[in-house]
Amino acid sequence: MAMRATKIQSVKADAIGALKDKIGGSKDFIFAEYRGLTVEQISALRKQLREKNAEFHVVKNNFARIAFEDLGYTKEVDPVFAGPTAVAFSKAEANEVAKVLVDFAKDVPALKVKAGIVDKGFMGESEILAFSRLPSRNQLLSMFMAGLKSPVQKLVYTLVALQEKLGGTAEAAPVEAQAEASAQA
Repeated sequence: MAMRATKIQSVKADAIGALKDKIGGSKDFIFAEYRGLTVEQISALRKQLREKNAEFHVVKNNFARIAFEDLGYTKEVDPVFAGPTAVAFSKAEANEVAKVLVDFAKDVPALKVKAGIVDKGFMGESEILAFSRLPSRNQLLSMFMAGLKSPVQKLVYTLVALQEKLGGTAEAAPVEAQAEASAQA
C-alpha cells in the first residue's frame, strides 16, 4: 500500500476532486482489471455500458483509494486497487452493468471483474458473478405483477364460465317445459 503524502499537489487534488464528483454522481461501482484490452475493445465495452447508463473509466489506484475512503466507503476496497484498475460507474441498474461486464469478460478474457460496491455494500468477484445472473429490477417487478394478476384473472375466467353455464341452463329450462307440455298433451 502506498504512503499518503502530507501535502497533496494541486493537480492531484483536482484529479481526486473530479473522481469524488464522479463517485458522488453514481449509485454503484464495479471494479475490473483491463490489462491486455485493446483500445477498440475498451471502446466497444464503453459503448455497451453507456447503453445501460454507466461509464467505464481507468483510474489511478492511489487517487481512487483516497476518493473512496474520503467518501466513507469501506476499507474493503483497498485490495481492489492493485494492478491496472478501471471502474464502471453505474447510475441506474448495477445488475445490468454487471451482466455487460461479465458477458464481455467471457468474450474477451483479458477483462477480469474484481469486485463491486452495490447499494453501499462490498461484493467480491464471486458475488458480482452471481449478481449478474439475477434478473433486473424491472424483470423482477413484472414477474411479481404477473404473479399478483394470475389469481384475479383465474377468478374472472371462472365467474364468466359460471355465468355462461347458468345462462345456458336458464335458456334451456323453458324449452324443456314446453317439450314436456306437448308430450303430455
